[in-house]
Amino acid sequence: MSDFRLEVFYTVAKRLSFTKAATALFITQPAVTKHIHELEQQYNNKLFERKGNTIQLTPAGDLLLSHTETLFAIYRNIDFDMNTLVHKKEGALSLGASTTIAHYIIAPLLAGFKKKFEDIRLNLVNGNTEQIEKALLDKEIDLGIVEGKSKNQEISYTEFIRDEIVLVCSKDHPLARKGVLTAEALKLHSFVMREQGSGTREVIDHALKELGLKMADLKMEIQLGSTESIKSYLMNSSCLAFISIHGLAKELQNGSLHIIDIAGLSIERYFYFIHLQGKLDGLSEIFLRHAQLAYNLR
Repeated sequence: MSDFRLEVFYTVAKRLSFTKAATALFITQPAVTKHIHELEQQYNNKLFERKGNTIQLTPAGDLLLSHTETLFAIYRNIDFDMNTLVHKKEGALSLGASTTIAHYIIAPLLAGFKKKFEDIRLNLVNGNTEQIEKALLDKEIDLGIVEGKSKNQEISYTEFIRDEIVLVCSKDHPLARKGVLTAEALKLHSFVMREQGSGTREVIDHALKELGLKMADLKMEIQLGSTESIKSYLMNSSCLAFISIHGLAKELQNGSLHIIDIAGLSIERYFYFIHLQGKLDGLSEIFLRHAQLAYNLR
């Protein structure tokens, strides 16, 4: 339904490469150049400018990209609403999930959703919370699920499911046989931490402050980018780590990792669905409702 030239422009603008856009659209690079040139003639403005071996959007290009993103969102809603009239649900939905959710929560939801709505095409992007929120703001995804405490005023947050973050160690660690650890004693141990921008790390930092501790008070031996890599490191070291309970089912069952209780500390949080402020588009709303029903939520 949309002008193909706008699809070409959008693809170039997102990749900042004529070559990559041509590959993504299965057309030749001269064809990409031709479509962009036609748009520039139509609007009497340069849309891209060269900087050495790279290109970047001009102010006119930035403006056209904003309108194009809005227009494509309208087209998706038109497709959904018109298909609904004939009891069909089809289209494309781009989702984003932060690391813990992508690894331990979302796969069963995606599988169940596809069983119900086989004509809806799904695409999943994963990264830390900061990256998923940026992807939403850049309109690279329609709907996200994230962890974390901070809130961006441009984003709408809907509570999804509750999570608990616990302190764990390997089965061979001396603390695996002890009772409760004091907050002050945390300073005596080495930790494996998630990277900056992680929602898990943000929540831990907030909880520690309530005990009068800062993240800098803990001895960080290494920083890793996923729960799986942290768990593997723990099993081969004397470190401790804070991990979501959702990521520990297998290890707690087989006894390879142990939870350590900390006096006065309980780290609970929600995972959140996120979308841009305003009305949720049709496909995103269907997925959100599907996820809530899957967890018996309203």
